[in-house]
Amino acid sequence: MKRLKVPEQARIAFQGELGAFSHQAARRIFGARIDPLPCVAFEDCFRRLASGRAAAAVVPIENSLAGSIHQNYDLLARHRVEAVGETYIRIEHHLIAHPDATMGSIRQVLSHPVALAQCQKVLRSLRAVEKVSFYDTAGSVKHIRDARLSTAAAVASAQAARMYGMKILRRNIEDHRENFTRFLALARCGRFPQGGAKTSIVFSLKNEPGALFKALSVFALRDINLTKIESRPIEGKPWEYLFYVDLQGDVRTSKCGHALNHLREMTAYFRLLGSYSSF
Repeated sequence: MKRLKVPEQARIAFQGELGAFSHQAARRIFGARIDPLPCVAFEDCFRRLASGRAAAAVVPIENSLAGSIHQNYDLLARHRVEAVGETYIRIEHHLIAHPDATMGSIRQVLSHPVALAQCQKVLRSLRAVEKVSFYDTAGSVKHIRDARLSTAAAVASAQAARMYGMKILRRNIEDHRENFTRFLALARCGRFPQGGAKTSIVFSLKNEPGALFKALSVFALRDINLTKIESRPIEGKPWEYLFYVDLQGDVRTSKCGHALNHLREMTAYFRLLGSYSSF
């Protein structure tokens, strides 16, 4: 399988504990011989990358059910990093507990709020069980192990269950099977060569009639497909927005390059976030 080349034992930052879905994404993009660097918050991933404590970071950017992770779009604009790869992870949620636990002994279910929300059908059937928000899916499994809780269960991945020696009480409790999360691999600018099947940009426009239509027309005129458009408010500028766009195209090609140069001429702000491959 194709991987993004980094030195063996390169430190790769991600939010969550070992066994988190972000950890799986990091291994898929960079391979198994990385030195994983778990972080409590997304902001910590960006800080460790900026400080040089991590060679790269992997963060979720959107989920097929929950939508965009707005915080990470905002962090992309705030930090001088660039996207160097992407991957999609099928999200499979399992009910995980201590080896001594049984379904009848469970009184609490812990997990990240998004994971709990994606397993409503099964969790609603557990009427006497309290649902408790936790900072991370794999972290909730680790907490059950460390605290030796036999009356609590976690919603997390099978990898987390294996990693912490816990058992799966019920498999695939997610409401929808078509549940995928897209992850971006990030690095400090210039650390990886740019180019790949997808390109991501961010820009702002003058507030005038037809500005967005004219901006997007530079791609339509060249038959470049846009796969994602996301707008985010600009801090300190009410009712002004940054537009994040993903397009199918390699920045090294003349067609994509001409489109981006044309767009630059009409934007108030423009930044290439990365041109990269999928893994």
